[in-house]
Amino acid sequence: MFLMIGTRPDLAYSVGYLSRMLDKPSTEDIVRVKRVFRYLAGTLHKGIVYKPDCNPGELKCYSDADFVGCTATGRSTSGVVVSHACAAISWLSCRQAIVSKSTTESEIIAATEAAKEIICLKRLFCDITKLKCIPVLYVDNSAAVKLAQNPEFHHRTKHIDVKYFLVREKVVHQSIAISQISTEHQLADVMTKPMDIV
Repeated sequence: MFLMIGTRPDLAYSVGYLSRMLDKPSTEDIVRVKRVFRYLAGTLHKGIVYKPDCNPGELKCYSDADFVGCTATGRSTSGVVVSHACAAISWLSCRQAIVSKSTTESEIIAATEAAKEIICLKRLFCDITKLKCIPVLYVDNSAAVKLAQNPEFHHRTKHIDVKYFLVREKVVHQSIAISQISTEHQLADVMTKPMDIV
């Protein structure tokens, strides 16, 4: 967990998944933990490389969600990666608190988590340096992007809790921008799905 928090965003999903089984680990869970340790031993040379002249003053954020990724609870997993100087500076992978009824809802919940992270980092950056442009949040779900950009009430989104529309408020007030990105370029995808190590 120490490595995942500090320097290894690639471990976020695996550590989160394995942490769910701490009270009663099965034999399969122990095999998975050993697989993570083997992965770490084989990737000791991997790390985050920051490039100070790469997009200076830009804050980019990527959010993604898997729909009903946890078969035991029916909950989705949110993944967020924030980058500056062409490398990750903040990331998270966590199981969502509620069961989503649609992919759009799970993506909006993940985008709201990303918006919270952007707000926090913007405040931190104001004390350190100046951002040259509005931070951009990249989401690979077109319906979630449209929902965040359009403040109109839609009858198909009545089931989504109001607290998850923080991202919509921030887009409307131009605190952040939201843009669609293809799944191939979605950096947060690794935070929502198992890699070969789990």
